[in-house]
Amino acid sequence: MRPTTVLVSSLALALAACTGKPQDATAEAPAPPKEVELIPRDALFGNPERASVQISPDGKYLSWIAPVDGVMNVWVAPAGDPSAARAVTDDKARGIRNYFWSYRPDTLLYLRDSGGDEDFHLYAVDLAGNQTRDLTPFAKTTAQVFGLSPTQPDSILVGMNDRDPKWHDLYRVDLASGQRTLLQKNTDDIAAYVADGDFNLRYAQRSRADGGMDILKRAGDGWEKAEDIPFGDVLTTAMLGLTSDGKTLYLADSRDRNTAAVYAVDGASGQRTLLAEDARADIGGGLADPRTGELQAVSVDYLRNEWKPVGEAVAADLKALEALGPGEVGVNARTLDDRTWIVAYSAAESPVVYYRYDREPGAEGKLTKLFSARPALDGKPLVPMWPQELKSRDGLNLVSYLTLPATADADGDGKADHPVPMVLLVHGGPWARDGYGYSGWNQWLANRGYAVLSVNYRGSTGFGKDFTNAGDGEWAGKMHDDLIDAVQWAVGQGITTADKVAIMGGSYGGYATLAGLTFTPDTFACGVDIVGPSNLNTLLATVPPYWASFYEQLAKRMGDPRTEEGRKWLTERSPLTHADKIVKPLLIGQGANDPRVKQAESDQIVEAMQAKNIPVTYVLFPDEGHGFARPENNKAFNAVAENFLAKCLGGRAQPIGADLDGSSTTVPAGAAGVDGLAEALQAHTQDVRK
Repeated sequence: MRPTTVLVSSLALALAACTGKPQDATAEAPAPPKEVELIPRDALFGNPERASVQISPDGKYLSWIAPVDGVMNVWVAPAGDPSAARAVTDDKARGIRNYFWSYRPDTLLYLRDSGGDEDFHLYAVDLAGNQTRDLTPFAKTTAQVFGLSPTQPDSILVGMNDRDPKWHDLYRVDLASGQRTLLQKNTDDIAAYVADGDFNLRYAQRSRADGGMDILKRAGDGWEKAEDIPFGDVLTTAMLGLTSDGKTLYLADSRDRNTAAVYAVDGASGQRTLLAEDARADIGGGLADPRTGELQAVSVDYLRNEWKPVGEAVAADLKALEALGPGEVGVNARTLDDRTWIVAYSAAESPVVYYRYDREPGAEGKLTKLFSARPALDGKPLVPMWPQELKSRDGLNLVSYLTLPATADADGDGKADHPVPMVLLVHGGPWARDGYGYSGWNQWLANRGYAVLSVNYRGSTGFGKDFTNAGDGEWAGKMHDDLIDAVQWAVGQGITTADKVAIMGGSYGGYATLAGLTFTPDTFACGVDIVGPSNLNTLLATVPPYWASFYEQLAKRMGDPRTEEGRKWLTERSPLTHADKIVKPLLIGQGANDPRVKQAESDQIVEAMQAKNIPVTYVLFPDEGHGFARPENNKAFNAVAENFLAKCLGGRAQPIGADLDGSSTTVPAGAAGVDGLAEALQAHTQDVRK
């Protein structure tokens, strides 16, 4: 708890004691808070009504992702008449989640994989001709987009790894014909390319065997080293962009400092100019002029995200957008003439709302509300999220986020009125972070009666390289200690009790769940592991081949499977090694096509538990990858998880009922361990057979 909060609380008590009102010992205790409405899972986890709203560079079209027969597809409407929208894609499987506009008139692009395999193909949609073309029609190929430019509207720069699965060659692809022209055969282990507005290669990025990184500058037909990035700075140093004329490189850089600052680097002289810095957190994303590429604003996210103007070009606009409310603003798209922006606004207790912002030179722009992503949640009892600054046992600052059920925070001050069960929700990565904002998971769990605590444990990114690097070699070590310290903080604050805490998360969060039930088997009442690795040796042996540029980082930050010492460390820190220590209920969710954390990671620990007669519930989706993208599958798993947690922690639960309908749910083990699952599964199986 921050000292200022303690002082304010003490002052409030002193003032209350001086009111002169007599204390009535016979007064009745306040009535317990009334239960709030149970928000349906479909409203939280079903398809949004609209998502990813954008505007075409010429301002001609509005676009968004919305369902067609329950599957998310891209819709397009005249910018002045959203009611005239039509679907321009026809995906019938997992849906489309990533699309963007090209600079070729009437042409948008989208990425799509198959069943979660992450072999993303790049497609072009010609709106005028109603035609769709696969621009990367090669097996086992993952497209990487490296360049679009308004001065080169008819083509795009795309990396393809069909020749060598580890490394992407660079092609210029014609959007009309799909014809590709090789620009750079990747024989130099290049991880990324940066080109100017005329598609001239200017910079590249190459990983080194020591875990460091070289930023390369084009020199004739070859490359020369421009920047030497040591291992400890790789996760906090990156090229952010290049001006269209190729003269200025924007670099987020943590060398010779802790938090990453943004510099403008002159391409000719190498001279660096500091543009933005923050001692609390790394500088994150930015806004650039759509024509020149000049950086105009950057964001920094400590407790909450903030925009910092770079110069005056958009300072007034960012100020005007603050009128939307106390939540957070993002800019989804800008027209090429920069007269129109699409803005997304949300807060923890408010799902995203999209606005059109028409800029007026020399005057305040005009905001027009377009759509709410989830209107079904309007008026529902959503609750705030409270940023926290906790301390680890060795003194590190752990930025965290607390969500309380409405029944435990009647006065809305962010402090629990009484203890309630809690879910420790652990983010993936681990080289990522939790942040403030709307979360369907947080709202769902809080609505069911649980406090939710999300912790940026050491190793998380965004808080400077020292904090990130403090996680090296600390899987199931100090990274896990940070989570335990956060639980003890919550118990000490009266938020929960030590016997009513569950741990839950995906990817690394799934690993943390398994570590929680094996390394600290008495700390958590139960765990929910979603696509979490159980065996770190097999995890590193099966990463996708195109992760080659990142492999040295994995080996040095975790343990190197190429050495005896590294293999020993990986074995010791693997939950599978300690599976016989599990004594609390465990639910596992897995996608069969996951290319990052293979199905074998979940299979191994389930088999180990079954061999020891330790109960486990295992939910497997044959058409999913690293996480559950199909809303039907996401909703189905959360229905199972909700009833699993209710049995473990005693929270509220909506019966599973028909929430398996339309999903691909299979339960290879432990259906009897979750109330209602066996019956729902039987009905679902019969329905599928029909």
